[in-house]
Amino acid sequence: MTVTTDTEAAVSLRGVKLQHDKFVLGPLQCDIPRGMVTAIVGPNGSGKSTLFRSLLGLEPIQAGEAEVLGSRLNGGQGDSYKTRIGFLAENPHSHENNLTADEKAKFSSYWYPNWDFERYYKLLRHFDVDGSVKLSKLSKGMRRKVELSITLAHDPELLLLDEPSSGLDPFAWKTMLEELRRYMEPGDRTLILATHIMEEIRRLADYILFIYRGRILGMYEKDRLLDDWRTLVVQQQPAVGTSIELLQRTPGLQGLTEAGPGLYRLEVDEPEQGETYCRSCGFQVLAVQRMELEDILSCLIRKEEARR
Repeated sequence: MTVTTDTEAAVSLRGVKLQHDKFVLGPLQCDIPRGMVTAIVGPNGSGKSTLFRSLLGLEPIQAGEAEVLGSRLNGGQGDSYKTRIGFLAENPHSHENNLTADEKAKFSSYWYPNWDFERYYKLLRHFDVDGSVKLSKLSKGMRRKVELSITLAHDPELLLLDEPSSGLDPFAWKTMLEELRRYMEPGDRTLILATHIMEEIRRLADYILFIYRGRILGMYEKDRLLDDWRTLVVQQQPAVGTSIELLQRTPGLQGLTEAGPGLYRLEVDEPEQGETYCRSCGFQVLAVQRMELEDILSCLIRKEEARR
């Protein structure tokens, strides 16, 4: 599947593939747009963290081509492009436990020419964190606030966040959303986040990239996705024969299940055409419901499993 957008790409993947142990990621073919927020969504083990690590040169790409902020990742590109990236890993590094937040920030500052201690301390205040406390003494949520503050302190051009709200309480979560919106305000920054929090996606994302078992299921503009995908509940009329065969030709059909005797549930991304078609075939349309992101992901996974 080739996934492209109309805007310039911050990340471009062309047949990218890598494998370790029994897990295979790819081949991946997509463009992630610059200046936008893209959420990567999929079950655990789908390859989200592995993809981030490959973009940072931490996992060798074994096939295909990848480009990040105009730099081709070919094993010899050097590390200079990484100074333009802020990365927040899903889990903290245990070897940093004996450092205080300020000590880790000082160490990080050596690697980023645009490091701004004033911004770092402002973020700590906003998150209500004491930078003099050792990281090992902080709760999971408090440590997450420190990691976020350090990740944002050098004002990166590209921000990669792996489960950023893990451990955050509702108040800190809202603070994080505020900071990420503020980060995106100039219009030339790109945010890519892997998350299971659907409300996070609804509030932040411009695009959604669905991934499952190392494969891309699709990339969609969020607002158009939520506007287009619908569940139709239709009932077979007595005069209608071979109902399944007819319904399988429904425009925009993504999923079809039998909900009871003569009753069917259709998942479609062309709802008006789908509804018109069902009526023209003699079915009664009992309900038209907007699909939630969770339902759309489940539908795409069922479709991929059927393909497999």
